[in-house]
Amino acid sequence: MKKKIFLALSGGVDSAVSAKILKDEGYDVIGVFMKNWSGDEYGIQSDCPWEKDQQDAESVCRHIRIDFMSVNFEREYRDRVVKYFFNEYEKGNTPNPDVMCNKEIKFKLFFEKAKEMGFDAIATGHYAKNFFDKEKNEYFLLRSKDLNKDQTYFPIGSLTKQEVRELAKKFNLPNANKPDSQGICFIGEINVLKYLQSKLPKKIGEIIDIDTNKFVGYHNGTYFYTIGQREGLGIGGQTIPYYVVRKDIKNNILFVGHGVNHPAMFSKTVQLENINFINPSEHLKFQQSNKSKYLASIRYRQEPQPGTLIKTNENNIIFHFDEPQRAIATGQSLVIYNEKICLGGGVISSIF
Repeated sequence: MKKKIFLALSGGVDSAVSAKILKDEGYDVIGVFMKNWSGDEYGIQSDCPWEKDQQDAESVCRHIRIDFMSVNFEREYRDRVVKYFFNEYEKGNTPNPDVMCNKEIKFKLFFEKAKEMGFDAIATGHYAKNFFDKEKNEYFLLRSKDLNKDQTYFPIGSLTKQEVRELAKKFNLPNANKPDSQGICFIGEINVLKYLQSKLPKKIGEIIDIDTNKFVGYHNGTYFYTIGQREGLGIGGQTIPYYVVRKDIKNNILFVGHGVNHPAMFSKTVQLENINFINPSEHLKFQQSNKSKYLASIRYRQEPQPGTLIKTNENNIIFHFDEPQRAIATGQSLVIYNEKICLGGGVISSIF
């Protein structure tokens, strides 16, 4: 019998090409649209084009002649992703809601729904690859061919974005020229400051020049700013612009410094929480050594940088980069690699 594939179809070109490739390879594919946001909560309804996305997903299914269905995870998305987003910002962190969405929605609820309905596997339009190691009897997650689009977070991992666009045109897919989606997962492009201010109150505090320790202005709350931010400070008349270099959450003080590469913006060591290894063999290897050389990224599209993952005597997990990294912020996700293999990662809880 043909293997049944539960394919997450967003309405975008990447998942549409995935669906066509899998069907042509002989799989029994169903396109599944996840409805995770609607209504007008937080004032962002106009930025959430879910109806158009669902129509595009249905059009793709009709075009390539596969079944279509929609599942609704709106309540879970609000409880597990949106609340997390606000809670983390309120603590002064800079969270990555897309990582939480992948963990809780795309590769948890969606996967559970596929199993419940008797499907053999799930697929998405993510730029990543996997391979099976027969000796270790394990699957490994690899960076994609298109490193600029790499999402290592399944069937188009061996293609570049340009190749995906060319295939979409070759297949005459109705969304071949649809622009890439941006912004928060499932919500789209939003004004993050406006989004946060819809729930978090203003909390006026001082802005201090970190080099002179002089007062240079007021801010509306440290949680509205992130390390490396330039816009929105309201400090004019500077030959070299100010950037946020540090936040004192407890005392509600924002520290700024002149220049995009101010030294106070660079750090080498971070502590991690909620660390997760994808493969048991790699986790065991680290547990046995307590210290391993790896590569790591702290943001999307950053080329992984060399460093050392260390388990301290206090059982804390830290990552020490070989070279200082710019604008690290607590709440960001750090993803760990061994060459092109994605091993896992964790959330940055503190910076040294």
